[in-house]
Amino acid sequence: MKKTSFLTMALLLMISLLAACGGGGAMPNPEAGTNGTGTTAGTGGTDAGTGTDGDTPTSDVTLKMFQFKVEIADAMEKLLAEYKKETGVNITIETVGGGADYGAALKAKFASGDEPDIFNNGGYNEAQLWKDRMEDLSDQPWVADLTDNVKDPMTMDGKLYGLPMNIEGYGFLYNKALFEQAGITEIPTTLTELREAAQKLKDAGITPFENGYQEWWVIGQHLVNDAYAKQEDPDKFIEEWRAGKTSVVDNEIFNDWINLVDLTMEFSNDRPLTTDYNTQMTEFASGMAAMTQQGNWTQVQIDGIDPEIEIGILPMPINDDEALNDNIFVGVPNNWVVNKNSANKEEAKKFLNWMVTSETGKRYTVEEFKFIPALKTITYEPEQLGDIAAGIQEYVQADKTLGWQWPKLPDGTSQEFGALMQAYVAKKITKEELFKQMDATVLKLAKK
Repeated sequence: MKKTSFLTMALLLMISLLAACGGGGAMPNPEAGTNGTGTTAGTGGTDAGTGTDGDTPTSDVTLKMFQFKVEIADAMEKLLAEYKKETGVNITIETVGGGADYGAALKAKFASGDEPDIFNNGGYNEAQLWKDRMEDLSDQPWVADLTDNVKDPMTMDGKLYGLPMNIEGYGFLYNKALFEQAGITEIPTTLTELREAAQKLKDAGITPFENGYQEWWVIGQHLVNDAYAKQEDPDKFIEEWRAGKTSVVDNEIFNDWINLVDLTMEFSNDRPLTTDYNTQMTEFASGMAAMTQQGNWTQVQIDGIDPEIEIGILPMPINDDEALNDNIFVGVPNNWVVNKNSANKEEAKKFLNWMVTSETGKRYTVEEFKFIPALKTITYEPEQLGDIAAGIQEYVQADKTLGWQWPKLPDGTSQEFGALMQAYVAKKITKEELFKQMDATVLKLAKK
């Protein structure tokens, strides 16, 4: 059984290197947002120096950035202002996330002729789709600081087309104080143990799960990944699934995985299908539920609600095989890429290099974005990133991680699975209907 992710060896290498230099450990949601619409737009530092004080450089260049991580939008505005102060180059930023379909929005941007200079790409299948639009970044100075495994999602024909944004991990986040209140002293690593923990929480008057199942990426991407990643050979499974050579109807892992979905609903918050990301995280961070399916990208928002809350991360077990289930999911959530046809692509590459090599960029990566860096040269102490990243680091050090497999599926799969999963949770379709429609969806989209 394949128990480790494609990043595990790379991450362990990063940790050892960082430990050697006294930096602590290093370690995918198109996924998270911090406002109602999931869309923000900004001026990218137009409040920065204009060059009239004699100290700030001036430049006629304006770069356009289109990115998906809503939770870093405000901090990114400040970073871009810092860049303008240092270089005179202005960068405007538009952010689409929070459950909105970044991929569809990006396609609309290009179709309208309003092409960004810098944008995001998730790698693997998505990288193939956008290959003709992306600049080869193989010769960039930061490439030497990445390990081969971290490069894999954006490597095609021996060329690297993206700078990994960061490294993220997810599982069930849990409120340590509420677990203690319910008398839970051991981390559940099997489905039976998770059920027992949920029952203890319920008996103590605590809502066990905060489910944000309004978000397609929560239910149709991250949750379903649990079933992809625990296949004996995920790559072979996905390849055969795309070709119509296998089905999830009689797949043992999928049939076990649906029991976890049912468990989260049995012990759910009210109205999970109308609970969006903001509500999910606000209620969880406010102590209204003990567990929620999310990752370390939520740390900034949680800290903003309750900086004193103590959070841990635990597995998402699908059956009682502890060896199969005692792990979390770790991956590169997205990559920075440069528009191959941009008139300012050299300036765009300069900015990406500055973002990961300058002291200002490194500081923002760790202290403001709360990112687990994807480069060995950006060091940090675990406490700088918060409880969730520290918990992820423990799983990486213990070699208990699985990969993010959904980027290998046809474009649009996760969105359609989100709708199917929502129909299943609403009891509009059966398990058998869900699995048959999943099969049909993958086959249909693979043929496009």
